[in-house]
Order: sequence, then C-alpha cells, then structure tokens
Amino acid sequence: MSHPKRAEEARRLADADPLGRVLVIMDPEPDGRPTALRVAPLSWSCVAPDATHHLVLQDDVVLAEGFYEHAERAAAAAPGEAIALYAGWEARNGAVARLAALAGEPWAYTLQEHVPCQALMLPAEAARGYEAYQLEHGGGWPYDVVVQRYLNAIGMPVRFCTPSTVQHDDLPSLAGNTYHGFRQATLFTGAAGPAEADGPCPRFPVVPFYQYGEARCAVLRGTEWEYLETERQLARTGLLDACLAALVAAGPDAAAGLPDGAGRAVWLTAFALGAVTADLPEPDPGIAAAVLETLGSGGLCEEFTAAELLAAAPVVRDFALTALAAGRRAGADPAARTPRPAPLARVAVTGGDPAFARQLARLLADAGHDIGQDLGRGNGQDLGHEAGHPAGRPSAGDLDGVRHLVHLGRPEEEGLLADVLAAAAEAGVERVVYAGSSAVYRGIRERTVTEELPAAAPADPVALAWWQEEQAVRAWGADHGVPVQVLRLADPVGPYAAEHSPLVRWVNLAWTRRPLALNPLGRHQVLDHRDLADALRAVLASPPARPVLNVASAAFDEQELAGLLADVSRRTPWEWVQDPTVDRWTMATDLIGAELHWRPSAELRESMRALAQWWACDIHGDYTAPAVPAAPAVPDLLV
Repeated sequence: MSHPKRAEEARRLADADPLGRVLVIMDPEPDGRPTALRVAPLSWSCVAPDATHHLVLQDDVVLAEGFYEHAERAAAAAPGEAIALYAGWEARNGAVARLAALAGEPWAYTLQEHVPCQALMLPAEAARGYEAYQLEHGGGWPYDVVVQRYLNAIGMPVRFCTPSTVQHDDLPSLAGNTYHGFRQATLFTGAAGPAEADGPCPRFPVVPFYQYGEARCAVLRGTEWEYLETERQLARTGLLDACLAALVAAGPDAAAGLPDGAGRAVWLTAFALGAVTADLPEPDPGIAAAVLETLGSGGLCEEFTAAELLAAAPVVRDFALTALAAGRRAGADPAARTPRPAPLARVAVTGGDPAFARQLARLLADAGHDIGQDLGRGNGQDLGHEAGHPAGRPSAGDLDGVRHLVHLGRPEEEGLLADVLAAAAEAGVERVVYAGSSAVYRGIRERTVTEELPAAAPADPVALAWWQEEQAVRAWGADHGVPVQVLRLADPVGPYAAEHSPLVRWVNLAWTRRPLALNPLGRHQVLDHRDLADALRAVLASPPARPVLNVASAAFDEQELAGLLADVSRRTPWEWVQDPTVDRWTMATDLIGAELHWRPSAELRESMRALAQWWACDIHGDYTAPAVPAAPAVPDLLV
C-alpha cells in the first residue's frame, strides 16, 4: 500500500520479491486528507485466487535479507493466524518483542493494542473479509486499530516474530503521525533468520514496558489486560524494595547522560524485565544489549529527536543491563521479596461500571486494604469475586467479613442501591462510603459550589436522581446506626470512564477525526481514578466526620481540556458553539483537604493517555490465543 509520493520506495519493495508476486496499490485520492484507511481496502482485497495468505507491506519499511522466504515459512507453519513481521520500540507490543528476545522466543502473541501493520500477513479468506469490515466499522478510526478490531471480531490470534524482519524507514509520516517521533523496531538485525513458526508461541502474562516516559506493566487476568504502574506491580510481588535498593547501590552516576527524569523509569522497566525472566536461562548477551539499547528510544521518542535518542541509547543500554541483572537476581531469590504487611480493614466495592469498580478495588488493595483475596496461596487466585467487586447485586454472603463498603452510585439502575444496602445490613457492614457525582449540582447558577448545596431537591432530573440516592443512603445509615459519608466526584478520567462523560466523547471524536464542538463558557472538573482511590484511602483511614465531601483533581476550561486530550490521542480541530445556559460552576474542594489533608497527586496526562488508549484498543474484546505454555513470570499476589 502506497502513495504516489512514495512510488519509488514501493516499487523497490515489490522488486525485492524474486517471484514477482507483489502488487503496488496506490492511494486512489492522493490529494485527499492522508489516511491509510483509503488504500487499505484495496490492498487487502486484491488477493490472488490461489493464495493461501496475503501480505500487505507499507511503503516506509526496509526488508531484511531473506524476508520473502521467511514469510513463506511462517505462513506454512501458522496457517490460521495473523502474522506481523514488525514490532516498534514505542509500542506495548515492542515490549513484548523485547521480552521474547530476552526469553529466547522467536515468536510471541501480541497484547491488546493496535496491530503492527507495517508488514502484516493474513490467511487469504481473512484478508478478503477486511474490506467489508472496514466499510461497516471503520468510522475514521486509525487503520491499525481497525485491523485490531477486525481480527478480534473474527477471533484470529496475532503473532509476530523476533527479530522483526522489516525496519521502519526514517521517512516523514504521510498520515500525520510525525508527532509520534522517531520510530523503529525493537530488534532488527538485517537478516531474516531460519526460525520456523511451528514451535511454542507464548502470550506473556506480565509485560513490563516503557512508553511515553512512564514505566508500566501489562498483566493478563483471565481474559482481561490490566495496565498499571511498574512500581505498583513490583510492590504487589514484593520486589519494589529490592528494586529501589539496587538503584541506590548502582550509584548516582549510573544514570549520567540519560535525559532528565528518565533514569528511574528505565531502571524500573529493566529490573522488572529481569524479574519476569529470572527463571529462564541467561539471555544472549548480544541480544540483551540490542533490545535494551532501544528501551529508552521507545519511551522517549515523542520528546526527543532521532539524533538525541541515538546518542543516549548506549547510556540507556548499560544502565538497563545493570538493572536487568539486578532484577534477575532478585526474581530468583525468595528472600529478596518484602513480606506483605498485615492488611487494613476489609473493603468491598459495589455498583458503578463493573470494570471501573474492579480497577478501583485493585487500587485500594494496593494501598493496603483487604479485598478478600487468598494471599496465602501466592498464585494470584482470590477467594471469590475478582478484585473485591461482587458482581451484580451482592448478597449478604458476598459481603461476609466486609467492614467498609464503597458503593459507586448508579441511579439509572433501579433498586440496586436498596439491594446493596439490604445486603450490607445483613452482613453487618460497619461503614459505608457512597461515591456520588458532581452532577448533583446541575442547574445551580453559583460559580463555586460547596457541600452545603443543593439546599433542596434539584429541579434538574439528573441532579435529582443523584440527590435522591444520597438521601436514601444517608437515611439508611441513620436507621441502622451505620456511619455514611457521601463523596461527590468530578468526572473520572482513566480507563473505564463513563461513556457519557465529555472526556470519552471528545476522545472518541479525536480518534475518529471529527471536530470537537467547544463552548467558550464551558468549565469541567476531572478526577484521576488514582486520586479517587487515594481519597477513599484517606476517608477510610479517618473516623467518619463530614457527611459530604467534594473530590476533584483539577478544573479546566473546554479548550484546555480538549487540547490535553488531543495531545494524548489524535490532534483534531475544534469549532466553537455558544450556549450561555451551560453550567459554569466549579466544586470547592477545600473541605477534604482541611479535614483529611488530602491533595490530588496523580499526573493527569498519564490517566488521560490511559483513557485514550483504552478507548482505542481495549473496548472491543480480545482474541483467544492457543493454549500453549507461556514463559515463566513473577508470581502475582493480587488478582
């Protein structure tokens, strides 16, 4: 698939096939707005009648020697799977390639992320079906996201090879992706090796990665991927103290030459890579050096030029190799693990979106609360409901042993609150925190709203529904002698945010290349999902006092908020709309600070990026990888 501006490069790729099987498909509207979606259906539908597989190359790649022969062998060995022949250093799947290389695995299954499409091969019938799927479901989404959703829809696993057999050429992006920075393969040797694709192909259950300047981990929980800070994952497995002690022991000069702030994130990522491969043979020194040399480039490519990234790469490599070795030692030594402290009061999270509630329960568990898991087994299995979130409407048995109940308001689900409170009363719950919404203030004309408002039942129907739930839970507490506190939450930001929130609506518009309609009078408060968990921790750590508290991380006007979201998803134009009746209030949050000494501390850009990635990559399910043994990983003590 190509564009007339790249006709020469495309022809060179086609001519490299000794059997002359490669067609060059040009963008049918080269003067239109650049998008791979215009040429993709043509590229995937021109399948030869006798083909078993169909390979699509993008025109900005360089082929390894023996590329076409390697692709033939891969097609024959894994006939029913999608095969990607590239993994970029900036992607989550680039981290999978790094882990596969360290584990000595020539193939690995992808994470849930946009599919690497620089060189992608599909079984012929799957290739023929792509055009119809894009026409019905494309909707302006990025091409590699549409491919991911298509393959999920047909249940087709995606594997890729390590090393990559194509390299991303250093050409300006025609699709408007230049702001993503200098992007190349995690590992590219220039020669396609003899490895076949019929051996075991792992799907690693824990994948440490460094992306957008952040050290994070992907953790597979059944059929769901959780993405969390590497520090949290290391703390869960008892290795954070060992990691930080090894960083101190490395000395202050070990990270000299790294970009400001990068040293800690690089160390955490490389240490975690060592920990999850600790039970495997020592990696090939040359391979380990090569994949750690690209670690910093992947995490920093949006912030630094190609020359700056390449200059820092050797320093990153040496620093990361030290961390990798420290992680392998700690991961193999049971004595290196810090014993988990005695848990705090047992907490259950009910109501709300089930996935958001699970996420919140995990954060509370990471803060030390008991959410009902059998930590003694050490195998990541819990006693009942995953992550302390009883599914559906809990019974008293579901809440057995729970001291503190956090209920996420859901007024649209009739009878839910009454059922939860009835179960809480029967189970003997000692305390309830009702997480409501700032929407209770809708219709108020004040510029700043405090917890004393609304003074009576609101006229706005949405505000009224939230107000009625607050009244119901407070009345229940008075009747049963159970302390109840109400938290009024700003719009949560992060994975599993509500679809009706402006944040999700705007990120959806940005991903699908539609302009945002912004009101110059609009004002929004947002709440990082990690700040929410921290606020709950502060509330539960103190005796019940104030009956109502406002909770928010920050306030923005509409242009500020839309600009921040566009920076972490896709830059898009906006247009102004005038609505003088829009709510312009901002919640005062002084009370929770004065009473509980709570302040927001999460980096909002991180959670906004996590929201954007979740909305693009994680809302359309996953494929099921064949049941093959995965490489050993550090035991995960929390589900």
